[in-house]
Amino acid sequence: MTTSPFEGRAPRPSLRALRDPVQLLALGFGSGLVPAAPGTAGSLIGLAAAILVAQWGAWAAAATTAVVVVAGVWICGEGARRLGVHDHPAIVWDEIAGMMIAMLAAPQGWGWAALAFALFRLFDIVKPWPIREIDHGMRGGAGIMLDDVLAGILAALGLLLARSIT
Repeated sequence: MTTSPFEGRAPRPSLRALRDPVQLLALGFGSGLVPAAPGTAGSLIGLAAAILVAQWGAWAAAATTAVVVVAGVWICGEGARRLGVHDHPAIVWDEIAGMMIAMLAAPQGWGWAALAFALFRLFDIVKPWPIREIDHGMRGGAGIMLDDVLAGILAALGLLLARSIT
């Protein structure tokens, strides 16, 4: 039997939540509403966004990613407040930001994008030290964002390591 990521928490938001601009962003343009693996769905949105902004050049991609991260502190915090649950599984703006961070270290090519995605999802799901402590210890928008930011940084470091040995 498969369990929903929403089981034991506040109910999954309805599509009507997407009418609210804050929820539209916090819920990853609706990707956070998928019934299974909303974090993975949000990460796919982050991957697409990163590929899109990479076409503008490295500086523009880094600047856009920084804006996504900084804005995400408020977006995730306010989205959680409106849902009434800290770090609701449907809030995936943090996964979008983390995936964009990971992609900053990815050279062009689908293989590198796939590796960035796999590494980010691995670190986001497993939450190695210090990610797990931060995930459990911080509240609010910063707490929601920081564990995924760190997962993105670890994925980027993994990509840099892979690039150095290939």
